[in-house]
Formats: sequence, structure tokens, C-alpha cells
Amino acid sequence: MTKEQKADKIEISKDEQIGFHKGALATLAKEREEMAKIVAIVDQLMQMHIKALKDLGIDLEAKAKELASKAKGEKAAAGQKGKLDELI
Repeated sequence: MTKEQKADKIEISKDEQIGFHKGALATLAKEREEMAKIVAIVDQLMQMHIKALKDLGIDLEAKAKELASKAKGEKAAAGQKGKLDELI
């Protein structure tokens, strides 16, 4: 190592490194808690809108099942075509 490389390299004690990482983990844990609160609020708002739509006669669960079965049917058809292409 040259003198410049040694001067650029900063020596940090093990205790300082431990403190840094512990502090970072504490901060990240608090951030995760806040994110969980935000997700809970968003879920509550979504449930309110789903309930309002259901009260208005729109069943989102039925529509989701319909779309899922349609997508599954299209996927199966595409899978059959792929198999036929392999056989040819």
C-alpha cells in the first residue's frame, strides 16, 4: 500500500462498528413498524371501498374469480398450442 492509500483508509474501532450497526438496525426496525402501520391503514381503506362497492351491487370477488378462470383457460390453451408445436 502506498502512503496515500494508507491515509485514505480510515480505521474504525470494533466498538464503533458495532455501535453503527446496532443504531442502523434500531432505525430500520422503527421504519419497518411505521411501514406496517401505513400498510394497515391502506388495507382498512381498501376494505371500506370494497364494502361500499358491494353495497352498490358490485361483487369484486366474483369478478376476480371470473378473470382468474379466464386467464387460466387462456394459459391452458396456450400450453396446448405449445405442446402441439413441439410434436410437429
